[in-house]
Amino acid sequence: MKINLIKYDFIRISVVSPELSVANVEANTDRIIDAVKIGKSEGSSLFLFPELGLSSYSCGDLFYQVALHKSIGKSLLRLKRFSGEQQVTMVVGCPIQNDGKLFNCAAFISNGEIKGIVPKTFIPNNDEYYEERWFSGDHDRTADFVVIDKQDVPFGADLIFHAANFPLLQIGIEICEDLWSVVPPSSDLALSGANVILNLSASSEYLGKSTYRRNLVVSQSARCQAAYLYASAGAGESSTDFIMSGHSIIAENGILMKESEKFSFETQIITADIDLGKLNSDRLKNSSFAIGKSTRDFRVIPFEYTDSSTEKLLRPNPRQPFVPEDENIRAAVCEEILEIQSTALAKRLKHIGSESVVLGLSGGLDSTLAYLVCLKTFEKIGLPPSQIIAVSMPGFGTSSRTKNNAQSLAEASGATFMEIDIAKSVNLHFADIGHKADNHDVVFENSQARMRTMILMNLANKHKGIVIGTGDLSEAALGWSTYNGDHMSMYSVNSGVPKTLVKFIIEWVASTQKSNSTSDILLSILDTPISPELLPLDENQNITQETEKIVGPYVLNDFFLYHFVRYNYSPKKIAILAKYAFKDEFTLKEITSRLKYFIERFFQNQYKRSCVPDGIKIGSVALSPRGDWRMPSDADSDLWLKELSEINEDNL
Repeated sequence: MKINLIKYDFIRISVVSPELSVANVEANTDRIIDAVKIGKSEGSSLFLFPELGLSSYSCGDLFYQVALHKSIGKSLLRLKRFSGEQQVTMVVGCPIQNDGKLFNCAAFISNGEIKGIVPKTFIPNNDEYYEERWFSGDHDRTADFVVIDKQDVPFGADLIFHAANFPLLQIGIEICEDLWSVVPPSSDLALSGANVILNLSASSEYLGKSTYRRNLVVSQSARCQAAYLYASAGAGESSTDFIMSGHSIIAENGILMKESEKFSFETQIITADIDLGKLNSDRLKNSSFAIGKSTRDFRVIPFEYTDSSTEKLLRPNPRQPFVPEDENIRAAVCEEILEIQSTALAKRLKHIGSESVVLGLSGGLDSTLAYLVCLKTFEKIGLPPSQIIAVSMPGFGTSSRTKNNAQSLAEASGATFMEIDIAKSVNLHFADIGHKADNHDVVFENSQARMRTMILMNLANKHKGIVIGTGDLSEAALGWSTYNGDHMSMYSVNSGVPKTLVKFIIEWVASTQKSNSTSDILLSILDTPISPELLPLDENQNITQETEKIVGPYVLNDFFLYHFVRYNYSPKKIAILAKYAFKDEFTLKEITSRLKYFIERFFQNQYKRSCVPDGIKIGSVALSPRGDWRMPSDADSDLWLKELSEINEDNL
């Protein structure tokens, strides 16, 4: 499957730390050209090179030499021609003279034109740096243009390069020390629209600096809500007093995308696909960004960005975006989620003066997680687990496995366990409303759910406690709950946890248990098919109703939910990302079919989300009508479904 990158708001950028020769402009130009050819063969059309990469950074007083500057001029014209031949955009570092001053600059060269020259703003003159001996900063600039090849080229740190054929793409440039300043120019660039910041650097290396540099780049990308690309000069620079490692970095809004190998004498190229749609979505939702004002005005310089197609996305695109792939990070996340949930519940119990809770413990994933939260909460506030009232309410579809697991878990941890069979009460209710008990329709299912909620509510009153809701974020998105049944509680501890993450939290708790028996019970629960257990069992007393056969795999639904709510992606973009993420596991037709079902249910069931109980926010995706998600209950889904219907393999 091959897709056009611009069509889905992606750009492919390569950051290069080339093999360098000090003061050998011609050799350095050759290596820049070679690197561009390699990168272009891999689909890149935008390239960033290090600070003073044409001459090398460590030329010292050779920067005064006429021969060096003549060679720089020839190199710029050569790269200008080359960019036209290859239809690429490159940003290279070079010294530029203007009005009797020398500037440390970035040349923006695109499709046969030198579109602009950006001088460094902050000139370091401390420790190993001695740049003020040679260079002036942007504040010393007296002209807005510099003449190159008999043409006036825009000159200044007040330039933003805007892709005329791709309105989302706006590029800002800063050079090395600019980033390390108290208020980096990139902050003003971002507030003026730049969403891709390019930094040409020649950062010296010493013990511990690479960690600081990485953190600085990643944090500035987050602060600017932009992509930040940092190209660093490599080990080929002079080692008279210090060395450079070629530590290049690509970050996107606080996420480290890629970084290069350090201390290599060979050319290092790192490439990533930047998602401008994602960045735009983050900015639109951030009110602080919206009211931010730049402290300076910028000139916008148009250029043409050369698009490309690809069969492979060069960016993270996890199958389970809610679940960290790294096992250690995942464990830390699971632990923190339990802390958030239990602290929230503890606050609520303290506030209302309640010392007991009631919950339906079915032996399924969600009720198990809610129960574990209750246990941790009671431990946190010093209450005995016996004041947790765990209620099993077997009905027409309850299996012995889930019922036994629920009872074993409650008894193993010291909770008060109750079993209340709801079959008799529900059958009486059927008789009251004139419903045939052998009609296994929505009335048959929902009557059981509402009966269970009534029992829990009344038990909570009896024991002066509150009912703990067990429904999760994925069920809320799909509307997979019975209105005023499991839809309702007095506090919902799982409302911010997606289904794909629930099982990992339970698995983590199982791995931390001192008791093998408790751990075995939790693992047995994890191994049970997800089911509401509302329809009668088969002749072998097995579950006949599996949720994922009805609503689709939760791994897909959570993928859809994450990208639809977190980044406001269009159905077509979600489908394409899903196809890349799940490769041969699901066909594009299967993905679009399941996505259609998700969108339909998401829109149809907003009315349920509009009146849910309080529930704590866990991650960046939340659906509380009082918090992150405000949507009219009667919104029409036609716009999204129409786009989805147009997707096929031939129009990607």
